[in-house]
Amino acid sequence: MKKKIALVTGGFTGESVISLKSAAVVEKTIDRNLYDIYKILIYPGDWYFLNDAGIKIPVNLNDFSIEVDGQKITFDGVFNILHGSPGEDGKLAGYFDMIGIPYTTCDQLTSAITMNKGYTKAIVDDIEELHIAKSLQLFENSTENQEKVVNELTLPLFIKPNNGGSSIGMSKVKTWEELPEALDKAFGEDKQVLVEEFVSGREFSIGCFKGKGNIQVLPATEIVSSKEFFDYEAKYVAGVTEEITPGRMNEEEVERVNRIIPKIYEKLNCKGAVRIDYFLQKETGKFYFIEINTVPGQTETSLISQQVRAIGMEVKDFYTQIIEEMF
Repeated sequence: MKKKIALVTGGFTGESVISLKSAAVVEKTIDRNLYDIYKILIYPGDWYFLNDAGIKIPVNLNDFSIEVDGQKITFDGVFNILHGSPGEDGKLAGYFDMIGIPYTTCDQLTSAITMNKGYTKAIVDDIEELHIAKSLQLFENSTENQEKVVNELTLPLFIKPNNGGSSIGMSKVKTWEELPEALDKAFGEDKQVLVEEFVSGREFSIGCFKGKGNIQVLPATEIVSSKEFFDYEAKYVAGVTEEITPGRMNEEEVERVNRIIPKIYEKLNCKGAVRIDYFLQKETGKFYFIEINTVPGQTETSLISQQVRAIGMEVKDFYTQIIEEMF
């Protein structure tokens, strides 16, 4: 008998647009011989399934069920493709834990911690061969904090919302005159902001997932952007960024990255597929951790899909491994 899988998408943030695009790809790619898929849209105060007639069927939040044609549908598991809150920050994971439904992504604690870039970096900081850019975590957009940044950090800087995604609210600051506007932009997205020194290096993004009981590291994608940094436009607009998969690394670099990535996955107690962004510093080749995405995009231009295909695996089979790992 086919398993009934809820594909959850939507969300409470600006990333909901990307989530819907990801969900559309997953929905058409997933193996329908194995699973019956029900796309559940989650918005503030409005959780529903859209039937074939375009009618919204509300989700019963007591047990995360829906009623279709007079029949109650309960789910064997959840394929979570909801970027941002509540799908990536642990809120949804906590809800599913309480009602006893397995899901494809990290648990409540890991999801909450990894949404916070500053906390994540503090946890992975002691991993051998991994380096962290010098940074400050700000909890208030004040004159005192601006002075602290000027006194303690060196230009250029990256300013980013600590709990954000898809590079929304992110800026690169080259002069101190640009700092106030960049902080305003970041604080407009989040109450916590991370300010970190710029690391000059080649940028990579790499997928890692647990399938058939083993942690598998995918080939890294090298990001060569015509933009100043890998921002929202560079991520989601075709032609702005060159993405090279596998990325250009020598044998030693590949081996080192493949040592570090599983340690990050294990240290953060990850589940399902994650994507880790990093720099290899130009002068030294050192591995600098940028951030981790625990609900990586699955759009047509997403990096994970490119990397899966690069190892000769069908994306459909990749999804099957992710789903089966939760049972």
